[in-house]
Amino acid sequence: MSRERATEYGHPSVSVEADEEDLELIRKYEDFTTIDWIQDAIIERNRRIRTAQRLHASSYRIHGTRIEVVSAWVWSRLLRVVYTSQSWLVVSLVGVCIGLNAAIISIVTAWLSDLKMGYCSDGWWLNRQFCCWEIEGGDDACDSWHSWSTAVAVRWVIYVLFATTFSFTAAHLVRSIAKYAAGSGISEIKCILAGFIMKGYLGFGTFFIKSMTLPLVIASGLSVGKEGPSVHVACCIGNLVASLFKRYSRNQGKMREILTASSAAGVAVAFGSPIGGVLFSIEEMSSMFSIKTMWRSFFCALMATVTLSAMNPFRSGKLVLFQVTYDRDWHFFEIFFFVILGIFGGLYGAFVVNFNLQVAAFRRKHLGNFPVLEAVTLATVTAMIGYFNRFLRIDMTESMAILFRECQGGGDYDNICQTWAQWPMVSSLFIATVFRVGLVVISYGCKVPAGIFVPSMAIGATFGRMVGIMVKALYRAYPTSSMFVACKMDVQCITPGTYAFLGAAAALSGIMRLTVTVVVIMFELTGALNYILPTMIVLLVTKAVGDFLGTHGIADEMIRFNGYPFLENDDKAYNVPVSRTMRRQLYTLPAYGMNVRDIEEHLSNTDVKGYPVVSNKTSQTLVGYIERSELLYVLEKARKVRDVLPDTPCTFMSSAEDHAEIDLPVNIPGIATGPAVGIDEDISMEILESTSTPEALKFWPWVNQTPLTVSPQLPLEIAMQMFKRLGPRVILVEDRGVLAGLVTVKDVLRFTLMEQNHTHSPWSEHEFEGIVEEVWTWTNDRVYTIASWCRRLFRR
Repeated sequence: MSRERATEYGHPSVSVEADEEDLELIRKYEDFTTIDWIQDAIIERNRRIRTAQRLHASSYRIHGTRIEVVSAWVWSRLLRVVYTSQSWLVVSLVGVCIGLNAAIISIVTAWLSDLKMGYCSDGWWLNRQFCCWEIEGGDDACDSWHSWSTAVAVRWVIYVLFATTFSFTAAHLVRSIAKYAAGSGISEIKCILAGFIMKGYLGFGTFFIKSMTLPLVIASGLSVGKEGPSVHVACCIGNLVASLFKRYSRNQGKMREILTASSAAGVAVAFGSPIGGVLFSIEEMSSMFSIKTMWRSFFCALMATVTLSAMNPFRSGKLVLFQVTYDRDWHFFEIFFFVILGIFGGLYGAFVVNFNLQVAAFRRKHLGNFPVLEAVTLATVTAMIGYFNRFLRIDMTESMAILFRECQGGGDYDNICQTWAQWPMVSSLFIATVFRVGLVVISYGCKVPAGIFVPSMAIGATFGRMVGIMVKALYRAYPTSSMFVACKMDVQCITPGTYAFLGAAAALSGIMRLTVTVVVIMFELTGALNYILPTMIVLLVTKAVGDFLGTHGIADEMIRFNGYPFLENDDKAYNVPVSRTMRRQLYTLPAYGMNVRDIEEHLSNTDVKGYPVVSNKTSQTLVGYIERSELLYVLEKARKVRDVLPDTPCTFMSSAEDHAEIDLPVNIPGIATGPAVGIDEDISMEILESTSTPEALKFWPWVNQTPLTVSPQLPLEIAMQMFKRLGPRVILVEDRGVLAGLVTVKDVLRFTLMEQNHTHSPWSEHEFEGIVEEVWTWTNDRVYTIASWCRRLFRR
């Protein structure tokens, strides 16, 4: 039996075409499992070698006329160009689709938000800004825009009814059609980029429902944002577009590159910040980031922002509604107040992260069966309260656009720049800050598309503008103080809008634990290079406060709360060997002495993803590792070519006779063999047919004879680095050649969580539930008392 052989790095290898459909069948990852990046890289390597061999062979045809030879050479070069440029084509298509989707969502969101307040008589499809676009003097001078009523009570009722309707529609669609459309999606995308499989999370249904319900949720007035969900929607688009190409649909590593670029584009269109989007994908989303992926992420973000700019959804030529430019400079005495904003950002992040986790635990335990009712209740309460505050009533993005403005050049809104109204304005901003914080804590995580970027920025903006107004009032009261000597009697020395801008940056950094990304995003938002240093000062103070309080980002905390297998990029030393975390009770397969019945019993009685292969049950000498999917594959294929009886013997270790019989190379050190890494359908069938002679079913070609192994004394931190950088599904623990155990990412996470429980937060879940139950009992008692009093009153 002969086979074409090739030599690479001194090792013989089979040079044959692989049956792609069979390879996908054997390596199909199940839902809620982790990708083995080592095996995936081997598959891609062999596929790349086969493609190069095909192109090389077509370039050097020795038969035929000279014209045929030249045509074959030109055709092969064209194939190379097409193959190389395919990735840039995919990235371009993804970026354009993300930009179009973001523009449509922005337009619909603005229209629905204004619909709660009134309508345009010139066209019902126009929002307030478009309806009064050419009118000077603001909305008061616009006759085309009509409020629903002249009575405040009627306007309030209609406002609340619209908010309730929007939230009910969104929550009902999410619950009925696409449950994965709920939430932000940042945590799940981080896990997916790390190799976690969540089938349907990036599907068309999730994309469609989330794109349709996101404007409804934002317009309902819930204290949630669209920037986090925009990343999820962008990754859905990247997955859908890339799946149309075999190069990406059959390779998880290549698909993750597109998803990383998509996440960058999602942030870019959300903030109008292409460079900030790339930095966000580096700092927050992807744990391993190559230069090639960075360039593709930047190109995808650029295509998305160019498309969004061409759509011009705000009719202002700007990419975001609150894009401003500061012309005035800052003074060194303001650093003290900048530090105050940084402290606020760190405290805000710690407070919201801590209490939102308690609310999430309460929601999971008590409100899991009432997602629609919860969303409707939150939206109704938010609308009822927020209508009476000028900064809670309007959309958060529009609110930031107002708070970021300078007072010069028409920046006044509802007397925000008037000296006589400064203290009522401070009170209004303080109330908006306090109420928004509470609403964010209880709203983020409800079962609708919900982000936390913009709500946090809105909270920081209201607090920062409040501080800016107070500093300006202080300057006006004491203009000759030595603190304000740099102002030189300049009436416009203090710019409260810059404090709102810095407060928004501090709050965003505090909740997400990002630094460089926020600096770049805020710089791209304003274009004010002279405020880079104050922004850096504020964010460094925020980071210092967060580090002092031991705060993690909300995305990382939600990953831990949901139990996803994701290792954080921390350098904590646990000072324990890997043997402390490994599993000792293993399901192993001996190399000899098993039959088909034994294997089927192992498969039916266990649910593990793979089995270590040992020499025998007594010595436990490690031979290799075989996955569950490969066992099922071999059994299924064997039954198609021969009669497999329950007593048919099975072997998992090769011998010299086996290789001489099939002319197959011995396993290359460091590379797993098997049909997933180079054996095509013809060879696999020959292996199975050849087993009819000795009456043994041979599994050895599918056994990974060189699995990743470590010593039991290896420090746990090194094993964690191996999981994060190499990406294996399992690491076997071997003690002098004898199998001692195995360790997975979940085992490491289980150990780290146990360590963290020894230093748990003073606000435990039970204490929080006790407070909620006390408040609930007190409320019920008061309601019962009032109801009894009303009944007695009517009886009289």
